[in-house]
Amino acid sequence: MFVASLVGIFRYTELPEKFGPFVQYKASMEDKQIKMDEDIAILNISGTESYHVLFLSSYQDIKEIEAELKDAHAEINFSTKKILEGHL
Repeated sequence: MFVASLVGIFRYTELPEKFGPFVQYKASMEDKQIKMDEDIAILNISGTESYHVLFLSSYQDIKEIEAELKDAHAEINFSTKKILEGHL
C-alpha cells in the first residue's frame, strides 16, 4: 500500500502548472466543471511519480477521501488527514 502525503491546497487559479494535467484528468473522469475559486488538494503518492487530486467541495468528510484512496491502493498519512479534516 502506498502513502499519500499532502503537497498543498490550491485555488484553481493559483494551481502550479505542473499539476494542471492531473487536475484536468481528474475533472474529465468525474465529468466536472472546475470553478475558478475551487479548493483543490494535491497529494503525492509515495514511491510513484503520481499525484492524486481532490476537489474538496466534492467530499462531506475524511472517510470519503480515505475510501477513494483505498481504491487507489493508498493510505493517507496522519498529518495530511488532520489538515484535510480542517478544510472539509
